[in-house]
Amino acid sequence: MTDKILEVRGLTKTYGGEKKQGAKQPTPTLDVLKGIDIDIYRGDVVCLIGPSGCGKSTFLRCLNCMEDPTSGKIIFEGVDIADMKVDINIHRRKMGMVFQHFNLFNNKTVIENIMLSPVLCAKKDRRKAVLHNMFHKDKLPVRPVREIKKDAEEKAHKLLERIGLEDKADVYPSTLSGGQKQRVAIVRSLAMNPEVILFDEPTSALDPEMVGEVLDLMKQLAHEGMTMVVVTHEMGFAREVGTKLVFMDEGKIVEENTPEEFFNNPQSPRAKEFLSKVL
Repeated sequence: MTDKILEVRGLTKTYGGEKKQGAKQPTPTLDVLKGIDIDIYRGDVVCLIGPSGCGKSTFLRCLNCMEDPTSGKIIFEGVDIADMKVDINIHRRKMGMVFQHFNLFNNKTVIENIMLSPVLCAKKDRRKAVLHNMFHKDKLPVRPVREIKKDAEEKAHKLLERIGLEDKADVYPSTLSGGQKQRVAIVRSLAMNPEVILFDEPTSALDPEMVGEVLDLMKQLAHEGMTMVVVTHEMGFAREVGTKLVFMDEGKIVEENTPEEFFNNPQSPRAKEFLSKVL
């Protein structure tokens, strides 16, 4: 693999340190990420593992700037999206996010959840095109709203058919099982045609018997070449599907290797200690 899609250099995240009004001292600081460096290539399945509280989820949230890093660079498709001058919303369209607790909108049906982002983004592009055409001779195409919604609905139905939930299109998320909700959350990300999908412990909130159906879908995506960064405690998935395993502890990358090498021959004492407790 030679096509680098993400390059992270010197990434740090510190909480606290603010001086509140009337306080003599700033609030205590907590360094959560301490100089993360990593390269991610197209088709990589990067599995982030490590003890709870080591910074895995914070790192993931920094990757798509849901959390603003304190310092460092996050170069996504050649653009440093950590730069405050960059419009992160343009680049975030290409970076899907699947959360631990699904984050579906309970007041919208399943198909409305899947259609939401594609329709909102297409309408935003439409408004930009209309404004552009008002002041420029080179006219941009303006898609009718009806066409935008029709295309999004057709794609949403195809995605639901893919996961065997086409009969759930018009129900509300509250009627679904945990496994069904997470699969809907995954195809909601796919509806935006992302270049990479970030998974934040996607199975940790599921009952054990529902974990398999979510992991099976993730395996399908991996085999199709989707670039994925996965925070997980599922060591079997990391070993079987991961192309790169990253072990974190105390806000740092302690070890980075292929899953086979990491599980069979960990190099650092901390990784050896961790594996002795989880395998």
